[in-house]
Amino acid sequence: MRIAFPVTEDQGLNSPVYGHFGSAPQFVVLDSGSGGFEAIRNTDAHHEHGQCQPIKALGGTNVDLVVVGGIGAGALMKLQSQGIRVFRAVEGNVRENLELLKSGKLPEFAANMTCAGHNGGHGCAH
Repeated sequence: MRIAFPVTEDQGLNSPVYGHFGSAPQFVVLDSGSGGFEAIRNTDAHHEHGQCQPIKALGGTNVDLVVVGGIGAGALMKLQSQGIRVFRAVEGNVRENLELLKSGKLPEFAANMTCAGHNGGHGCAH
């Protein structure tokens, strides 16, 4: 299983998980079978609000899951339409969130948990 974690910079498993999918500078993609990982640059980081293209952001890299602090409804629906499940990260690094995911302690994102904008501090669940 391939899991994408949005991050600011590649520090491998010690990379802090970024708070928002669309504007993350890059992703650490972990292969849970082999334990290997790679960092990929977010090729869609500079888009207008609501115009996130998550498959483009992932550079076409195939993933099964995304673990992130926050995500917009459009990006969530686009990922889900591709069969990609999205889980809500807690503050911490990739390693910590991976362990929580494995133990079933991270909630799967639902539409009512998504970010609806950043204006005036309203709308985000993260």
